[in-house]
Amino acid sequence: MKPVKVGILGLGTVGGGTVNVLKRNAAEIARRAGREIIVTRASSRDLGKPRICSTEGIAVTADPYDVINDPEIDIVLELIGGAGPVKDMVLAAIANGKHVVTANKSLIALHGNEIFAKASEKGVIVAFEAAVAGGIPIIKAIREGLSGNQIQWLAGIINGTGNFILTEMREKGRDFADVLAEAQALGYAEADPTFDVEGIDAAHKLTILASIAFGIPLQFEKVYTEGITKITRLDVDYAEKLGYRIKHLGIARKTGEGIELRVHPTLIPERRLIANVNGVMNAVLVKGDAVGPTLYYGAGAGADPTASAVVADVVDVTRALTSDPENRVPHLAFQPEAIKDIPILAPDRFKSAYYLRLNAEDKPGVLADVTKILADHRISIEAIIQKEPPANEKAVPIILLTQVTLEKEMNDAIAKIEALPTVTGQVCRIRLETLG
Repeated sequence: MKPVKVGILGLGTVGGGTVNVLKRNAAEIARRAGREIIVTRASSRDLGKPRICSTEGIAVTADPYDVINDPEIDIVLELIGGAGPVKDMVLAAIANGKHVVTANKSLIALHGNEIFAKASEKGVIVAFEAAVAGGIPIIKAIREGLSGNQIQWLAGIINGTGNFILTEMREKGRDFADVLAEAQALGYAEADPTFDVEGIDAAHKLTILASIAFGIPLQFEKVYTEGITKITRLDVDYAEKLGYRIKHLGIARKTGEGIELRVHPTLIPERRLIANVNGVMNAVLVKGDAVGPTLYYGAGAGADPTASAVVADVVDVTRALTSDPENRVPHLAFQPEAIKDIPILAPDRFKSAYYLRLNAEDKPGVLADVTKILADHRISIEAIIQKEPPANEKAVPIILLTQVTLEKEMNDAIAKIEALPTVTGQVCRIRLETLG
């Protein structure tokens, strides 16, 4: 059987890693795929740039469309990133009847509905395992391994940069800004870290996970997104004392009213396995009605881990080349006609427990005022810590853990607490999930 010819768009970290894995493991990959897979063409914006891979035997061009329009290419690997011109490149490859493998979460989250529709029309596959959690095969696990389940909820540490920052803050007592600067120096965070620390990257990935878990269209614009820039060393310490750890989670939960899609800092009981995922590692916890909770852990980025997922997709596409399109695994796990536009809940309809930290005057009756406001909004208190005021200061920090309540009630209660003359500044609010 003739070899499958692959063209790569982008020879950076992921593209170079993919070339290395395909060459290094060529014999084993051929044994699994049933035929040889070879890279014959690639594009790179800077032809003179040093690379982590050898380009021997690969025709390298500066124009991606030289790859896309090559009639010999069977599979196009889009490893450039971003959602601008890349969308047009992917659609052009599909129009040419080529299968596509991508590691591009923003492309799928923002334009996946259109891309998958075009791919179905042309009878080609668009595979995207590497778009979420790097080397962890979470797409395949949910889409295929858990296909006998109704997925009830999932929660994931799906951005390594944010997890590295929170881990350093907890383990070494460092401030956010200090750790962020180190993350940038180490290459974990970009010069502009907004996508990572404000939760946008995680929201792209959660959009994809929710779609394949619940059979809904990709809806990035409806994900509630909150970053970690306001998390202080103080909150990390208090969480630890209470038996919790703060993680930046993407959470998707199916309820009777609709689906919650949210990315935000979250207190998790320290006994949970996912609470002990540290550094730049990723993990996704998925709860199915039949299987119960399942945890997927591994490297969320890097040349070889991401290449592992890309190459796995290439093998899957190769295996499916001779199958009828209607017999292939659907792009978003469910048959296209079975995708349902289930309502996505507004943030004020979320239900969660909460960690609250406020600064109040050290005088009798203040705590009673606060607890009365919470009680008026049907918010039950799980625990309270009242610390001694810092030297030369009149305000005392008060920390409360609440039971599960409606976010709208919590928003209203916080507004009233902040309006108390005895409370100074804003109330710090972090959601709490037991993940039980």
